[in-house]
Order: sequence, then structure tokens, then C-alpha cells
Amino acid sequence: MARILFVTWDGGGNLPPALGIARELQQRGHRVRFLGHALQRSQIAPAGFPFEPYRHARPWQSTTEHRGATGLFASLSVFTDPGPGRDLLDSLDREPADLIVIDCLLLGALHAAQKAHLPRVVLVHTFYEYVERAMRSGPAQVLARMHGQDPLALWKASDLILVATDEHLDPAGKRRLHPSIHHIGAVHHPMPATLTPVSYREPRVLVSLSINNLPGQHRALQSILDALKGINAHTVVTTGPSITPDTLTTGPNTEIHGYLPHDTVLPRSTLVIGHGGHDTTLRALAHDVPLLMMPMHPLADHRMIGDTLENHGAAQCLHPTAHPDQIRAAVDTLLTNGPHRAAAANLGKQIRAHNGATRAADLIGTLPDVPTSHTHTAPTKSKEPGRR
Repeated sequence: MARILFVTWDGGGNLPPALGIARELQQRGHRVRFLGHALQRSQIAPAGFPFEPYRHARPWQSTTEHRGATGLFASLSVFTDPGPGRDLLDSLDREPADLIVIDCLLLGALHAAQKAHLPRVVLVHTFYEYVERAMRSGPAQVLARMHGQDPLALWKASDLILVATDEHLDPAGKRRLHPSIHHIGAVHHPMPATLTPVSYREPRVLVSLSINNLPGQHRALQSILDALKGINAHTVVTTGPSITPDTLTTGPNTEIHGYLPHDTVLPRSTLVIGHGGHDTTLRALAHDVPLLMMPMHPLADHRMIGDTLENHGAAQCLHPTAHPDQIRAAVDTLLTNGPHRAAAANLGKQIRAHNGATRAADLIGTLPDVPTSHTHTAPTKSKEPGRR
């Protein structure tokens, strides 16, 4: 079977789809390993995959707050940094691979893979419409050009572009795309065998904003908690590594955790309050749960995802600086029976019908560079190890 290397970065919601696809490939007999930022070891190694940290990449931690122009430059430089590309080639010299799966935003790694003629797959972990727009114009595109990188050309030169979202939710799904682009569906997380309809569940609110340290997030979370004081619902809050739970003030009937697997909460939840991150949003919908969304970063995918779900009737959006009274009013509406619950259930059924991990593994299995048996031979001496 094939030796497959995933190249990722510490961005929060970009990792779960990669892990889900990697798990499916591993179950099919392929050997899978990861290359990424050192902080990701704590998530990747427990999932059962060998992990190698970057050695030449710019220092980066998602738990550090990045404000202003300096913070924006630091964030975007993660994508254009040639360091991950150098680490990719070094890693292949130590341990060859038959295929590389690279996060779509890691332009430095994609550029190195293209120059080395590596067989490669691009993994898009959110709406394709969002990443294409971001790379056609704006600060990310400008910085990429300064590094001699053409994002769209790098993607389309790959063997496959796998978009891990629902095609009917992604605005790009309405138009004809490059033939290498495939909407594979959301990569599924563990789900119960049967779901209790939301209208039969006890009122329960899951509050979960980004695990990244986004500007204004602590203030927004406290406003949410203030809004939920005295509400007729049990509240479960997960802060992630960027916010310390004891820095927040909560009301009665509220439990707060630094980390709690959402799989243990979502099957019993009737509302999710989030920031518009793709992974958490689609996980909520997969459990038929409507959302209150407070998009946290103007340059992230949060606003597009929030607007899309609001247009589908499954969510309501508020500004991240919304007053607790505004938040409370929205929560009161969303906790009652109404068309928003039916809309969320319809989207949930649609999302559950297609597991992106299965579709991704099927497509990867069609590539000529992916061996389908254990009879794979090592590269000849005329080729660089792990490169075609």
C-alpha cells in the first residue's frame, strides 16, 4: 500500500478533516504520517499517526494573539513561508512517500512540491469559494506574489483538489470548477447510531468559539455568558487553549471546560453558539442543531459561513461585539421550535449522507502514484527518494 505524508499547520479547524481522511486511508492499509507545527503533536500523535515537527518554518502558535498589521503579517506569513517546503523535502529524503497531501493554504510547501515534481493532493478544509476569493485578491494574494507564488496555479497543478465541505453549502458549488476540484463532503466525526429530534431534547446550549487566540474573543465569550445567565437551559462552554476558564464569570446551570469532546455534548444539544468556524459549524448541523454565529475575524471564513447558513434559515448571525441583550434575544428565539430547527435538520441529513473521508480515500486510490498492494518497489537510484 501507499506511503502518504500529510503536511499541515496549526490553524485549529483545518486539522480534523485531515485526521479523518488520514484515518480512512490508514484503515485501508496505507501508511500515513504527518508533518506540521510542533504544537500539533498533542492532537496528531494520540490519533495514532507518526508526527514530525517543522524545523525551518517560521515560529507559529495559534494560541498566541496576533493583533494589528504586525499580527496580520505574522498570520499570512505562515502560508507563504518557504520553510515548510524545505522541511517537506528534507522529510522525504529521510523517509520517502508515494503521495503528499498538503493543506491548501501552505503555499510554500505547495511551491516546493511543484518544483520537485511530487505527486500531491491539495486539501481544502472550508468553502472553496472562500479560499479562492482570498487568494485572488487581498493581503494573502499580495504576499504570495512577493514570494513568487501563484496560489490558484499551485492548486490546479496538483493531482487532486479535495474540498472537505458540502457542495450545496459552498457558494462555489453552483458554478463549473476546474476538473481537478472535487467536493467530497464534510469529513464525519463520531456520531450516535440514531439522533433524538432536537424538539425532544432537553434545552442545552453548547458555546464554543475558536481555539485560536482571536482579537476580541475573550470579551465576546463573556458577553455570551452574561446573556445566558438565568436562561432555562443547561449551558456547556468549551474555551479551548487560548482562554483560561477561571478568567470568565458564569451564571448558574453552566459548566465550563478548557476542553471537552463535542461528541459527548452535541447529540443532546439544542443550540450551538459559535464563531463561524467550518468544522464546528458542520458538526453542529450534522447533529441537526441550529446555530447562533458571531463571526470573529473579518479576514477568515467565518462571515461567509455565517451568511450562508443564515440564508438557509439554520442560523442567526450577530456581530462579535453584540450586547448581551441582543444575544439573549437571539438565544430565546433559537431555543424554541420553529423553521430554523427544520432547516438545520434538513442540512444535517444532507451532511450525514456523504462522508468526505470515504470519498477522499476513493479518489486518492485512483491516482497512478498510489500503489494498491504491498508489492510497491523503492524508487530507482536515478530519482530522488520519494519524488517522481
